[in-house]
Amino acid sequence: MRMAQRSGIHHRWSVLDGGGGSPTAQGGFYGDAWPTTAQRMAIYADEAPALAARAVAALGDQVAIDGITHLVVASCTGFTAPGIDQQLIRLLGLDPSVERLMVGYMGCYAAIVALRSARHIVRSEPGARVLVVCVELSSLHLQANAEVEPLLAMLQFGDGAAAALVSAAPGGIALGQPFAMTVPDTAGLIRWDLGDHGFAMHLSGEVPGAIAQALAGTVTLPVPADSIDMWAVHAGGRSILDAVARALDLAPDALDHSRAVLRAFGNMSSATLMFVLARILAGQATGQGVALAFGPGLAAEGLTFRREAP
Repeated sequence: MRMAQRSGIHHRWSVLDGGGGSPTAQGGFYGDAWPTTAQRMAIYADEAPALAARAVAALGDQVAIDGITHLVVASCTGFTAPGIDQQLIRLLGLDPSVERLMVGYMGCYAAIVALRSARHIVRSEPGARVLVVCVELSSLHLQANAEVEPLLAMLQFGDGAAAALVSAAPGGIALGQPFAMTVPDTAGLIRWDLGDHGFAMHLSGEVPGAIAQALAGTVTLPVPADSIDMWAVHAGGRSILDAVARALDLAPDALDHSRAVLRAFGNMSSATLMFVLARILAGQATGQGVALAFGPGLAAEGLTFRREAP
């Protein structure tokens, strides 16, 4: 309870809450026996494409999504073949000739990789219209483990999906220079272990300190931190956001968007950063921004962006 109260998370969402009951209650997904990986993946195969399609429908309420030429999908919380990319082609009625890219098992920073890939596509084919989708069903991987670090990891994660359109057309958020760095000697700090009962997430308590140390030395931002007007930092957890703020000496409100997403949704792995960018896109702030996320490796992925006046 103390960990939950200190997490900065007020609400998380799950595809397992059908009917309003708890998945851990008797008769729920976890209520009677711990489901096998096969049982968890069966739900992923049904629910992940459906949730991804809902995210695209919400995007369609904001911008015309006709003429899609490329589809980039990121997900690390399940496996199904044909993949979510092919299923989205069918669910959305897209042209079967749409070029597809699956970004798999890169964890929380996969949104950066997906957006970066979309940017590269548009820069090489200016007429391209790239649909980017991140979908994660972390709640399928609850584990029968009462140790502190696994509990902390399970406490952070929820389900979510987000979609964006990347093109050469003006407006919205202009994606800029990407950057990436794998931090030496940190490979064991963030890890997915695939077992007979789902994917066991290992999130070491050393992660915030390692991130702070990396930002102070190993990870070099492409622009000075004091020139950034907006920060879109992956809401991996309260302590991670605190570590980023301290390491970069940010203003107290610099990570408000990230903290708001964490509070309302928890850590949705790759979808989380997309939610932060959506809040920036919906606001009135303009200027230079940096998007930054961390994940297995331990690695940092980021890109600069610019938000012009709507």
